[in-house]
Amino acid sequence: MIEVKNLVKSFKDGPIETRVLKGIDFSAKQGEFVAIMGRSGAGKSTLLYQMSLLDEPTSGEIFISGKEAHTMSEREKMLFRLGEFGYVFQDYALLPELTALENVSLPLIMQGLSRSAADEKASEALERVGVGARLGNLPSQLSGGEQQRVSVSRAIAHKPSILFADEPTANLDRESSARVMEIFKELHKSGQTIIMVTHEDEYARLADRIVTLDDGRIISEKRN
Repeated sequence: MIEVKNLVKSFKDGPIETRVLKGIDFSAKQGEFVAIMGRSGAGKSTLLYQMSLLDEPTSGEIFISGKEAHTMSEREKMLFRLGEFGYVFQDYALLPELTALENVSLPLIMQGLSRSAADEKASEALERVGVGARLGNLPSQLSGGEQQRVSVSRAIAHKPSILFADEPTANLDRESSARVMEIFKELHKSGQTIIMVTHEDEYARLADRIVTLDDGRIISEKRN
């Protein structure tokens, strides 16, 4: 499903260059749930952003379903992100002026669905994660856990090939975190490919495999 070869990512601040990823080799199979762990600054989120085409690596290769990312135009990458990937971020990334239903419907409309078809799919996704009664609420009217479940709904409504999650429980209390991870478990059982950055051992153990980074390199891989 996804393969990364000798991935390097550096950031420049004037004459100073900091290498965050130092030659990463990584792959995930279709239907696999992979947790990426490591201390703060190890390069976890940076790796996720390269693989999910939200950022450009300095060097190296990324293959997604056999397609080389570096051969795609910016428009192709945008369409690929929109159609093939789902994203869940720790800060929810919901549009504050849109209702829960509208936040989930908008990407579907951008993919070409009619408003009614998009609303139907969005409603189904929101029901699936247990916030079907909050369709008309703005993000400010939802708890943190509810906002994150809306974010998950938005990520899965179009049935993405890969779901990328960057610390999806970081801003949630224990109960809300557990509910979100239950949703991830159900998605995985249904065959969803998931790549998740987390600092929580408890939630990493739900994955098929744990990949640990340190100082921009993979230092261990363990199957659960």
